Amino acid sequence: MATASSEVHHLVDPGISKLQFAPFNSALDAGFWHELTQKKLNEYRLDETPKVIKGYYYNGDPLGLPARLTLEFSAFDTNASIPARCCPAFGTLYNTNTFETFKSCDKKSLLEKEANEIWESIKSGAALENPMLLNRFLLLTFADLKKYHFYYWFCYPALCFPDGIHIIQKPVCLGDRFPLSQIQALQKAYDELCHKEGVTALPYFLIKYHDNSVMISLLKKWDGFFQDQGGKVTVGVYDPCNLSHYPGWPLRNFLILAAHKWGSILQSVEVLCFRDRTMQGVRDITHSIIFEIKLPERALGADCPKAVGWEKNQKGGMGPRMVNLSECMDPKRLAESSVDLNLKLMCWRLVPTLDLEKIVSAKCLLLGAGTLGCSVARTLMGWGVRKITFVDNAKISYSNPVRQPLYEFEDCLSGGKPKALAAADKLQKIFPGV
Repeated sequence: MATASSEVHHLVDPGISKLQFAPFNSALDAGFWHELTQKKLNEYRLDETPKVIKGYYYNGDPLGLPARLTLEFSAFDTNASIPARCCPAFGTLYNTNTFETFKSCDKKSLLEKEANEIWESIKSGAALENPMLLNRFLLLTFADLKKYHFYYWFCYPALCFPDGIHIIQKPVCLGDRFPLSQIQALQKAYDELCHKEGVTALPYFLIKYHDNSVMISLLKKWDGFFQDQGGKVTVGVYDPCNLSHYPGWPLRNFLILAAHKWGSILQSVEVLCFRDRTMQGVRDITHSIIFEIKLPERALGADCPKAVGWEKNQKGGMGPRMVNLSECMDPKRLAESSVDLNLKLMCWRLVPTLDLEKIVSAKCLLLGAGTLGCSVARTLMGWGVRKITFVDNAKISYSNPVRQPLYEFEDCLSGGKPKALAAADKLQKIFPGV
């Protein structure tokens, strides 16, 4: 994965003075690929224009699991609900028609385009009103529907500070910093704000605390919320990472927003990485981490900062991933899907007005299963006809197989098989869906 000059994506010793982030791992389940297949066949066809999709991430995983951004079958419905206590993230799907297009796609340009949109939302203030604009992702795909091989490359764009982010106070667990009463007050205030906003998770929020009291508010209320804080600012981020010394990826773009909006009046920001885990029926947020970072002295310019975010492949290098779903598909189902795909490709490219549904539902009666009947049957099957009836009272002779492609030499032995029965049997061996 590409890095800024002072930022790396692998995790090193927590004694470092600059903040590092745990990147997202893409988690695309089989339902997502099934839905993409249906969309490709029945809706997108040869259309390669970008599509809006939706994923989500969770902040309650046990230690040891990577931070994941999940895409399910519902990803194509941006209004679909997501699991409780998960945070939505909206992305752009670029589905290519060929593997060559997938490989040659300009990844740098795609990343820069998405990064510029994030940057514009920060400069305009739109990200304060709708913080989800900071949580954007890209998904570049190619679906080989004949083999059910799916190639993809996931990107979660993150804007970078030119000189990195310096840590003033290293991350510590919430339970080591605050008394239980104050932690419980934080949890209650968070729940109340979620309930008020009609959501089960807030991607970013503002915090101020005194003794045992805790107040939480939305980003857009920054100015009024921190009037009495005397320069001390604490922000919360819904953090999908569970490592004790590192925040997750969503914090990156928020810190760019904070530096751009308030860097001129703030020297530092305290960050709470909110982690909300329930194990054996007991809810716990004490493993959340809190730390303080120094905002950069050098102001961000008007141009979009450098961005990183393309995911590494399974081997740890810069490259796409591939998932093979053919083994979990029934061979007959694979054959039918491949035939349907071929038909639709021919239709899309050559005869867009052809109604394939009518052809597939047609029933054909062939009077004669000889030279013409065999060839017509193969052609009908090739165009999607699935219901064919042969009528022929003759038997297969030794001269037939060389001219009639549904028969073989063995069909001539012992007086010859009945042509109609042998032709029907052969078609089903060629394609079980007929």
